[in-house]
Amino acid sequence: MRAGVHVSTRGGYREAARRAAAYGAQAYQYFPKNPRSLAVKSFDRSEAIRCAEYCAARGIVSIAHSPYPTNVASEDAEHRARTVLSLLNDLEIAEACGSLGVVVHFGVYKGPDPLEGYRNSVITLSAVAKQWHGKAKLLIENQAGEHTFMGTTMEELAQIRGLCADADKIGFCLDTCHLFASGVWDGSPNGPWMEKAIELGVIGNLAAIHLNDSVYPSGEKRDRHAVIGEGYIGEAGLTWLLRHPLLANTPFVLETPSGNDGTHKGQLELIRRMGGSSIV
Repeated sequence: MRAGVHVSTRGGYREAARRAAAYGAQAYQYFPKNPRSLAVKSFDRSEAIRCAEYCAARGIVSIAHSPYPTNVASEDAEHRARTVLSLLNDLEIAEACGSLGVVVHFGVYKGPDPLEGYRNSVITLSAVAKQWHGKAKLLIENQAGEHTFMGTTMEELAQIRGLCADADKIGFCLDTCHLFASGVWDGSPNGPWMEKAIELGVIGNLAAIHLNDSVYPSGEKRDRHAVIGEGYIGEAGLTWLLRHPLLANTPFVLETPSGNDGTHKGQLELIRRMGGSSIV
């Protein structure tokens, strides 16, 4: 189990890695560019490579997260076209930084035909995958159901990846708060969603987990992250997940509010203790 946290890239990509190392983290997540824009970023490749070298020397792994406006399911064809260019840019930066991949939300569709939303996701992800030739992967993230009907179940995740061109370039990132908020998981150990995720190949193609507690009870479709141990999911379920043998090498990255000291050090220490030994 690799414990990590989302960090700022203020000062550059290598500085982001140093921030993670200062926490004692074995993993981290970062925004490769402005999180509020799909604009393509020109970046210092040599500085990104120094980040990759820094992480490799310390056994630290990282994932990038696409900007908030990214929407692979959008009913707006122009927006999807901008999303493709943006994601290719994100992948290029992630590759240079030595990251495992780029997290991308399943997508939000607001048009009249729900099936069109799924088709849009497949078309957009395929367009990116066909043009990408690096090692970093697109990592589809499950959704909480707050703004859309899409992307909450293991069946949806597996089906969309299976329909994409060059699916070998696509993996997954699971968010525990999203699993809980959507009602897919009630927080109990041995959640049946895990059996389905294993059966459908989601776990086999899993690159990372966003480890977040939930401010609201299961099934309320409200995506609000809580400090680990202070939300509704509960330590029993999170401990089961952290100790699952199939997730032994999976990065668990916190996207939670900071603790009372203004940092995530206490939460990282807590999940390391919870992660103890590998049991199910």
